[in-house]
Formats: sequence, C-alpha cells, structure tokens
Amino acid sequence: MAADVPNPVFKSGVLRWIDDRLPLISWSYKEFVAYPAPKNLNYFWNFGSLAGIMLALQIVTGIVLAMHYTPHVLHAFDSVEHIMRDVNYGWLLRYAHANGASMFFIVVYIHIFRGLYYGSYKAPRELLWMLGVIILLLMMATAFMGYVLPWGQMSFWGATVITNLFSAIPFVGDPIVTWLWGGFSVDNPTLNRFFSLHYLLPFVIFAVVFLHILALHQFGSNNPVGIDLTKKDKIPFHPYYTVKDLFGLTIFLIFFSFFIFFAPNYLGHPDNYIPANPLSTPAHIVPEWYFLPFYAILRSMIYEQLFTPLSFLAWFGISAKLAGVLAMFGSIACLLVVSWLDTSKVRSATFRPIYKWVFWLLVIDCIVLTWVGGQVPTRGVVWIGQFATLYYFLHFLVILPLLGKLERPLPLPASIDEPVLGRRGVAAQPAE
Repeated sequence: MAADVPNPVFKSGVLRWIDDRLPLISWSYKEFVAYPAPKNLNYFWNFGSLAGIMLALQIVTGIVLAMHYTPHVLHAFDSVEHIMRDVNYGWLLRYAHANGASMFFIVVYIHIFRGLYYGSYKAPRELLWMLGVIILLLMMATAFMGYVLPWGQMSFWGATVITNLFSAIPFVGDPIVTWLWGGFSVDNPTLNRFFSLHYLLPFVIFAVVFLHILALHQFGSNNPVGIDLTKKDKIPFHPYYTVKDLFGLTIFLIFFSFFIFFAPNYLGHPDNYIPANPLSTPAHIVPEWYFLPFYAILRSMIYEQLFTPLSFLAWFGISAKLAGVLAMFGSIACLLVVSWLDTSKVRSATFRPIYKWVFWLLVIDCIVLTWVGGQVPTRGVVWIGQFATLYYFLHFLVILPLLGKLERPLPLPASIDEPVLGRRGVAAQPAE
C-alpha cells in the first residue's frame, strides 16, 4: 500500500549511509509517516494506535516489575507488597500495569466492535482480522497468567478452576492439566510456569502485532463508508492522523490516570489482597471483568441437575463441563471465521439497516453476559446466561449468514466524499 511513496531524502550523509545498508528509516517513513490513509476515518480508528501504546506500556512496566518480583509460593505475595511499599514508585508501576491490562482490553474490545460494525473483517482483509483475533487470544492467556502472579486468594483459586477445565477434553485433558500444574495441584511449579509464560507472551504479541500491521498496510485501512478508495480519497498519515491520535491519546490518558490515582483497585477483587490459602475456598470465584462474558458462557452450561434451555445436550452424552469448554472456545472461534459467516457483499453497517440493529443487539448481549459472569449462579442468572449464550451463537451462526441473503442494503455512495458533500453530481453505486 505504501509502495508508491518515495523514499525520504536525508540531508545527513551518515543517515544516507545507514539507510542504504539498513533501510529501517525509509521503511518506517513509508509505513507510519507518508502512509496513505482514507481521509474519512473517525475517532473509532484511534483505538488501533491506542492498543499499540498500551502494549508498549505493559511491556515496559512488566519488565521493571519483574526485577523485583519473586516467583515462589512462599514469597510471591510478599514481593508484591515489597513493590508497593519499598520500591521507589513501585505503587505507580504496579497500578499502571494492573489497570493497564484493563485499559488494554477496553481499547481492544472497542477496536473489535468497530471492526464488526464497519465490516473490517471482509475481503480482502480476512487474514488481518484473523491475526487480530489471535492477538486477543494471546492477550487473554497473558492476562490470566499475570492475574495468578500476586498469589492472592482469587489468583490461586482462579488458576485452579480455569486450569481444571482442560481435564474435560477427552483422552488428553488430564495430561494437559498435569503439565500446566507441573504436578498434581496448583503449586510452586505452576507459578514458575505462569511467570515465565507471562513474561514471554507479550513479545509474541508484539510479533503478531507486526504481522497485523503488515497485513493492514497490504490493502490499506477500511473506512466508515466501507467502499474501495481511489488516490484522491487518501491523505498522508502524518500530520493528519498523528495529530488526531495524539488528541485521542490525551483523552484516554486522562481516563486511565483516574483509575491509577483515584480508583486503583476498583477493577480488581478484594480477595486478591488475602494471601493464597489452598484450605479456604472463596465464597464466589470470579475472574477479572474482561473475562466475564466468556466465563458466563462457560458457566451457563449447567444442565445436569437443573432444567435449562441447554439440557438437551445431556441427551448426546456431553457433560456440562465439556460443553462449557467447547462453548467458551467456540465463542472465540466464531470471531475467527466471521469473515465467511457474514455473506453480505456490503461492508459497513451504515448501509445495512437491519444489520445495524442486529449489531447493537450483540453489544447488549455481550453486556448481559458480562453481568451474568459476575453474579452468583442462581437459577434465574443461569437462565439469563443461557439465553444470552444462545443468542451470541445465533448471531454468528444463523443470523449473519441469513441476513446476507435476505437484507436489502441501501445504495452505496460512489465516493467517500458523498456522505459529507451530499449527492450533488455524484452517482450512487447499486449495492450488490
């Protein structure tokens, strides 16, 4: 996409010599300065750059925190307290890292829903979208392992519950759990494994983000109108979008700073300030808020002793535990293949009147699942969770394929200028 951009001209002979042998500066100029971007991008496109900034912040704060952390069950909790109380600005590093995980997920979730609304997963950007979903999976694994490291009550029991889920997989489940634990229970080998992987995975995420950007620049960014662009529809990324991104970053940092300085523990669980005790199970085990929709889907598969809408699965010999694991990973798999599930030829929901309402129903459904995941699983909560789970899968597996065949989209504009300037002298394209 940036191949047509000329190489920068360097006044310094040293820079010319270096760039001639290692064209890193030229590549960066083409891809991040002169890169031709659609001229109609709105502020929802800021969240891609915000996600990159949050990843960098998490890596930097994580490296510094690792210098003071002790990955041992007898010392982990105390080492976190040492960071908070004795290390210079340790409290700031830890709160920035812990709340940064929540901010990272907020940014990425908005980024994903923006892609779903504007059809950024459609051809020719299918691989770009799939790499984004892989980044989400790596984030979830990294965040889960990081939540275990403070070795508080919720850390220990969350690790116990989640790792036990793999035992539901036929034949290979128990060996996988034993390997994850490094023994026959969550103990010191588990903590060491999780610390190592939690340190490693952010660099894997960084590598996949690089591939994500490479795939993005192959065909260019999607846009709110969702039509292919001509050269006159594009502007250089700098200074137009760097300024826009800086404004968005400023607003975001104000929001982020509120949690760091005024509500640092608001998004956490108070039980994690109690040292891990294998002999005392918390009354209500819940993961971090960004896992709650998937936890609700997992936990909604309760039907062995409770009549619910999903009880028919027991007729096929599928245990509730296995059904929950399959449904939880299936919810991610739906995102992975949504490019092929959505059969509509029109990208943007702006020109899909029915899909626009269906999209907002999905948003509401995900909010309901988040609420369900944080509640005690009473009969009523289980019913709500199962209906919300059913709608989630119906949205991707039934509604999207049918809607692409039945919906009549509005006529597409001939240019991205038309929604702004009106239809004066511009012929509309018929929707396919």
